[in-house]
Amino acid sequence: MELVVGADLLGEAQRVSAAVDRLFEDALADRCDGRDRLCRAMRHAAIGGGKRLRPLLTVAAGRLFAMDEDRSVRAGAAVEAIHVYSLIHDDLPCMDDDDLRRGKPTVHKAFDEATAVLAGDCLHALAFEILADVDTHEDPFVRAELVLELSRASGIDGMAGGQMMDLTAEGAALDLGAITRLQSLKTGALIEFAVEAAAIMARLPAEARLPLKGYARNVGLAFQIADDLLDLGGDEGKAGKRLHKDEKAGKATFVSLMGEQRARAQANLLVEQAIEHLHDHGREADLLRAIARYSVERDR
Repeated sequence: MELVVGADLLGEAQRVSAAVDRLFEDALADRCDGRDRLCRAMRHAAIGGGKRLRPLLTVAAGRLFAMDEDRSVRAGAAVEAIHVYSLIHDDLPCMDDDDLRRGKPTVHKAFDEATAVLAGDCLHALAFEILADVDTHEDPFVRAELVLELSRASGIDGMAGGQMMDLTAEGAALDLGAITRLQSLKTGALIEFAVEAAAIMARLPAEARLPLKGYARNVGLAFQIADDLLDLGGDEGKAGKRLHKDEKAGKATFVSLMGEQRARAQANLLVEQAIEHLHDHGREADLLRAIARYSVERDR
């Protein structure tokens, strides 16, 4: 494993994950009334398990600006809350109808469908509560921009829009451009925000963020190609979820359109391009570089 600022990538990921879990534990403590079941469902989904890629990216990007890591963790946790809410809803019978997520029963299986819907709704709200809190940043204009950009990354022009495109893709003859567009919204938008959030908190103007957005865009696409490869030939035990779903549903993927060998080569090229976007940075960007490489080397 490549060394990253004195620690390996796994160690960095575990440390950030633990910090995010602590934040969620505090926010989702039982209310000692009729809401306790909802709190338990949210904790079931949000705490423990998962790659925590998005908060790790926010922390890594924050290092470029010597940012207080507590602030980076808060912004990253907001992105993770959106991501987890989307997984809860994606797993519902009306969507993908999955029984397993992150090696545990999905929320609607562990609890019930109504509780799962509400758990997702509340995690969505929690994300913006975190970003709007003064503990995330003292500047109200920065907090407002964080809320605005996460809203865009989550909605019809981001993750949710991409999910709708995915729902309508079953049996459709999509080309590579359409798949790229779909995944840039469904998966890439939140990954882009996770990186850009650090630049927003550092008060970088929009034009100065372009290299970081380019990095995130390439990592997001590489990550999705790797997901497609794992869905085709991965281990369900390691993945902690059901595989081969796209193939069974007749959905076009990067792998089905490009072939396994070409898709893997494309993912590696995207990683190299992502790393090139960081050429103006030194050791402070090592964690971002390691994350880019991990996006295609992972086994889950």
